[in-house]
Amino acid sequence: MSPSLADHLDRSLHDAGNEPLVVAYSGGPDSTALLHALAGRMPRPVLRVLHIDHGLHAESGAWALHCRRFCESLEVPCDVVRVAVDLTRGEGIEAAARRARYAAFAASLRQGERLVLAHHRDDQVETVLLKLLRGAGPEGLAGMRERRPLGAGLLWRPLLDLPRTALLDHIAEYRLDVIHDPSNDDPRIARAYLRATILPALTARWPQAATSIAHGARLCREASDNLREAWMDALLRLGDEHGTLDARGWLDLPPAWRAPLLEHWLHAAGLSAPTTAQREALERQVREAAAERLPLVAWGETEVRVWKGRLWAMPRRGAFDAAWSAPWHGEPLALPGGGILSLSHGRLSVAMTVRYRHGGEALRPHGDKHTRELRDLFQQAAVPPWERPRMPLIEFDGHLVAVADKWLSDEGKSVFDTAGGRPVWHRGD
Repeated sequence: MSPSLADHLDRSLHDAGNEPLVVAYSGGPDSTALLHALAGRMPRPVLRVLHIDHGLHAESGAWALHCRRFCESLEVPCDVVRVAVDLTRGEGIEAAARRARYAAFAASLRQGERLVLAHHRDDQVETVLLKLLRGAGPEGLAGMRERRPLGAGLLWRPLLDLPRTALLDHIAEYRLDVIHDPSNDDPRIARAYLRATILPALTARWPQAATSIAHGARLCREASDNLREAWMDALLRLGDEHGTLDARGWLDLPPAWRAPLLEHWLHAAGLSAPTTAQREALERQVREAAAERLPLVAWGETEVRVWKGRLWAMPRRGAFDAAWSAPWHGEPLALPGGGILSLSHGRLSVAMTVRYRHGGEALRPHGDKHTRELRDLFQQAAVPPWERPRMPLIEFDGHLVAVADKWLSDEGKSVFDTAGGRPVWHRGD
């Protein structure tokens, strides 16, 4: 027989310490049961609530009001945070909402707080099955972690070993009013389809399926944590001060290290991880890369390039107007190719022109005896090829006098010395 929600929380809180808790409260049955049970066990000054209003449903405002009123009845402070869900990234509405929600959680956590989520054993089982269907390795099959850093605090899921029936029993016992989100019943959403169709069939045939899958996730977590020590050591060897990876060194790693190392590297840069097929495409590109090629693999808003034997990761770069030009007096100037051009100090007394490279440009850098084509300067300075077309060129009186903040001609140095500043190119990556 499963323990009650109250008994389970008593044990979890005993092991958790005295950190202030923040409940992620949607108003649904799970988070309502968690909040109600915690409110009866925690001193009020160390418990507060966050409700995220995604604005995706016509009733989202009414749901936020419901959550405020329930918190008032418990005498627990509640902050409602409205987020904008970006649906242009091609990741689906469920993933986009999750991204926005967790960004809001991270931004709202104060130093030393624990964000408490109501994810339970049934959620863990769904997560493991979804990861399995996507071809995940040990890290993915380990499911959700009970604890991980988030913002200035910690994310905590104390109910991962507790079946959802324990939370529903708590709702029924105290006759708590909850919100029903119709998206939870939408079979077009993978998790909802699993919950309504696949899991009932599994448990009808194998009553211990949920327990077995959760146990398997714990074993995968132990294996994944052991592997992590090895690939984290490899990451230190393969990385550099520019945040790139040794491409061949990464490819030569054992497959069980290669995927989690890549995911960790990308996530640390704020980028998304690839699917198995996309990672395998990247592996082929590294294996077959030739000096004259610039391999690129992209997914969602992320792209990874292979250059000079290293992996370079960055947000996906869109097309821009390479024929653009604009007058400039040193004020911050937004560039269509990305980033901002500004002056470090002062303001130019004469107008300059900012444009992009058309081909064939040359410059004699200050202190250099020779005029050099930009192509040669870029190669000598190891400017990445994808950055070169986006570097702003600065002209004065029809002459090229500066290339972004990399090179100044003698004439350019004289003009900028008079202004008391230097051009600064904020790349905006």
